[in-house]
Amino acid sequence: MRVRVATTALVITAALLALPACSTDTTGDQHPSAGRAAKPSDRAQETAVLSSAALESRLLDLSDLGSGYLPKPERPAQYDEVTVLGCPALNELGGDAATGGTLAFPRKAKADFTYGGSSSEISEELYSDSAKKLSDGISRIFDAMTGCPTYQVVSGGTPVDVASQKLTVPHVVGDQQWSQLLTFTAAGRSSVVKQTAIRDGNVLVVVSGSPALVDRHLDKALAKATATR
Repeated sequence: MRVRVATTALVITAALLALPACSTDTTGDQHPSAGRAAKPSDRAQETAVLSSAALESRLLDLSDLGSGYLPKPERPAQYDEVTVLGCPALNELGGDAATGGTLAFPRKAKADFTYGGSSSEISEELYSDSAKKLSDGISRIFDAMTGCPTYQVVSGGTPVDVASQKLTVPHVVGDQQWSQLLTFTAAGRSSVVKQTAIRDGNVLVVVSGSPALVDRHLDKALAKATATR
């Protein structure tokens, strides 16, 4: 299947663009697990949905991350034909799960950083909508991406082998959690990306990048994103 998409939309495409620059550090919990169902303690009545401007103010910044981090320059938008091979679950979503298209919630904010002058990177995405819309949207993405342990994505004529693995979130936080480890291989070089998503009420926090950096900053990202309602 071929789908024309903006190749800066999400973690998978970012990883394709970064190969082979990303770190292959695989530090982190690797026990398979599905996204946890919503807790009974989910809010009976949601607070107001946050604006993109409000979400922007809740993103991690350099003062939160500490020394050694730099903002990652924003890449110009690119549009490429993306072909997904060997994964019916992704095909059923029209290829959107392979490019992050279905995470196009209207209220969102994003920040990207590099660490220590190396290839290690971390990105944070915040979304706000009703709890049901956030849960349904992110669940469809993770279920599709982890539904196939291996598949291939061809972006801009470059074939990339993808291996996905469900992970557990180390601590029970928020109302729902999803996590996965993605390994991208192209031209004999590999890149490993960890992606963890936490829904807390009407806010969805998605942290992606080098596994060790995701583990280091996930709790801080969630705390800042949900500090004030």
